[in-house]
Amino acid sequence: MISDGTKLIVGLGNPGLIYAASRHNLGFMVLKSLASSLKISFKRDSSVSSLVARKKLSGQDVILALPQTYMNLSGIAVAALLKKFKTSPLDMLVVCDDLDLDLGQMKIRPQGSSGGQRGMQSIIERLGTEDFSRLRVGIGRPPVSQDAARYVLSGFLRKEKATVKKIEEDAASCCLSWLSNGIVQTMNAFNKK
Repeated sequence: MISDGTKLIVGLGNPGLIYAASRHNLGFMVLKSLASSLKISFKRDSSVSSLVARKKLSGQDVILALPQTYMNLSGIAVAALLKKFKTSPLDMLVVCDDLDLDLGQMKIRPQGSSGGQRGMQSIIERLGTEDFSRLRVGIGRPPVSQDAARYVLSGFLRKEKATVKKIEEDAASCCLSWLSNGIVQTMNAFNKK
């Protein structure tokens, strides 16, 4: 069941229209899908360098946040969010893209390393802990000829759009499960090959 503390779900990405549909912004896309399903919208909160949406679910405060600090500085916004909303990292879920998972795959875990994801690394460094839940959403590896840094900032191909839409919805459902059922039950339900 949902615990008493405020729950925080953070989607990672880069602000601005130029990045809006890029692979690196899949965390933002998932949270926008989640906000849409909850019928809430994001508002700018400069005190936490983020776009923030709030909802009460089963009597519990839930905060959705999209840091506006750029990916590599995500930890600045996340530390501010935890402080402002008096939330523990143990009550936080971070949603990000992952090169090591194929497009359409996702994995949720209770803790772990950054796996080379720079936004995740920034959060771990700023908080001084790896003990927070994370949902990694696959974007797949770039073609051998393409640089990974350019690949993550590129848009999805037309043939990938249906898969992207489905993974946004599936990942949003995973977030809802994390809120209501906790990490263990959610891992059992969603971490399938």
